[in-house]
Amino acid sequence: MIQTEDLSKQFGDYWAVNGISLEVKPGQVLALLGQNGAGKTTTVRMLTSVLIPTRGWARIAGYDVVQYPQRVREVVGVLTEQQGLYLRMTGREYLDFFGRIYRLDGNERTKRSNAWMDYFGLTEAGDKPIGQYSKGMRQKLALTRTMLHSPPVLLLDEPTSAMDPESAQLVRKAISSLRSEQRTIIICTHNLAEAEMLADKIAIIYRGCILVSGTLDELKKRLLGPAEFEVRLKGKWPTLTSELPMGVTILPPGEMGPRFGVEDPQNANPEILRRFFEMGAEVVAMQELPRTLEQVYLAAMSQVKHG
Repeated sequence: MIQTEDLSKQFGDYWAVNGISLEVKPGQVLALLGQNGAGKTTTVRMLTSVLIPTRGWARIAGYDVVQYPQRVREVVGVLTEQQGLYLRMTGREYLDFFGRIYRLDGNERTKRSNAWMDYFGLTEAGDKPIGQYSKGMRQKLALTRTMLHSPPVLLLDEPTSAMDPESAQLVRKAISSLRSEQRTIIICTHNLAEAEMLADKIAIIYRGCILVSGTLDELKKRLLGPAEFEVRLKGKWPTLTSELPMGVTILPPGEMGPRFGVEDPQNANPEILRRFFEMGAEVVAMQELPRTLEQVYLAAMSQVKHG
């Protein structure tokens, strides 16, 4: 649904984006992560045919962003950092205005506007000027506009910015439901916990280039090493005297028991437990230690800054 190859944008002597290649399939969510100024916004602008690439190409739902800019804009919904709200309009007037731009008939405009406003708790504010809305309400209205024409591709820049926890949860649920309808979504965010909850794939961009990309599990293994497990024991901890299975390394112990780095948990973990049982150890549990997207992100940034 989204494909790019060597996508690049130069401003004068500065390459804001330099050689980005991505593929996002229907029903997938890609989290595009990076520092301010890394090139995320420039990438989104090329994907929406606002900027023409200096080099490379991109296709959205099969449409080349340079050759078919109008068709690209018809199949994407975009939430930008600047919301683009018309503060003198009421919420209903604003959505009706954009529904007309999307060429929705009157009944469909009303139906979709009411459904999304009800979902986001904006129904009572629908007839008030947008200038009276709070920051969170404005963000929810902008999201409603983004999804009003049911686009197959969504490009969302900080979708839960300025929202309270309850509203942010509503947005995350909406994104998850839209993904299940085979929509393709790119989220640009600094909220790593949110990206971890929503994204099927992660891409970390630095100075216009993709540092790493893949699923979270793939990036954990690549940047943080093998999965880590702790064996929780009751009573005295015995020391393993026999040779460990291949691909298993001993780590500094935790509070509840020994810890191991394990390359192939499915085959190695039963063998580790068997050896503890043979030594008479009282095993309470064996659990994987959590490793977060934040750790992955920091590891990637550390490599590029110190490597």
